[in-house]
Amino acid sequence: MREQERAAEVIAAGVRGAEPGEIPGKLCVAAVELLPVTGASVSLRSDGMPVQLSASDDRAARMSDIQATLGDGPCTSAGATGTTVYATDLTSERDAGRWPVFAQQATAAGIRAVYSMPLGNDTVCVGTLDLYRDVPGELTRHEVLLAELVASVMTVALTALPRGEEDGPEGDALWLSGLAPAHDEVYQAIGVIMVQLGVDSDEALARLRAHSFAHNRTALEMAHDVVRHHERFDRD
Repeated sequence: MREQERAAEVIAAGVRGAEPGEIPGKLCVAAVELLPVTGASVSLRSDGMPVQLSASDDRAARMSDIQATLGDGPCTSAGATGTTVYATDLTSERDAGRWPVFAQQATAAGIRAVYSMPLGNDTVCVGTLDLYRDVPGELTRHEVLLAELVASVMTVALTALPRGEEDGPEGDALWLSGLAPAHDEVYQAIGVIMVQLGVDSDEALARLRAHSFAHNRTALEMAHDVVRHHERFDRD
């Protein structure tokens, strides 16, 4: 009970006085304070790439971007299944075999374990809270409960964020634009690639991801150059 009270105090102190759009980042920082992890990030599900909202630090943000670029990793798996995914040792055959490319890039960055928790309810997953650790290992039952508490508060925070004035896809776009402006360039880049190659949006996203990976860059970095005409996609 004392630990739960302390967790509530840490979370309350972290978000006190914060603007609605700042709360996801504040909760990521609180997760790192409460749990034996070195970083945390939060992403929303979308039709294409997961949309990173915030992270506790640059390395956690990088891990989130890598998963979005690859379209693979614990975050993607948790978002697709709506269940918590525990990658307790990315150097092991079990976890490295499940996400081989992500595991290689994560371990190269010093990350050995990732715990991805779905945000939402039993029927809808709106995103994931991703926790990163620089040593392998499982979370204890008590630590899992604390992580679930942070995820529950994160879900409430996300659903309470102001949306666009209109409902539907356009309203959602306005909402995401306000929360993650850097991600807008991904959609712009997909449009540019569609025109350059004469392909649909799914193929354009696949090309963006593949080109980014081949050049050891994230999709966000590549999209930035595509939009500014520093990078062009040509028909094969």
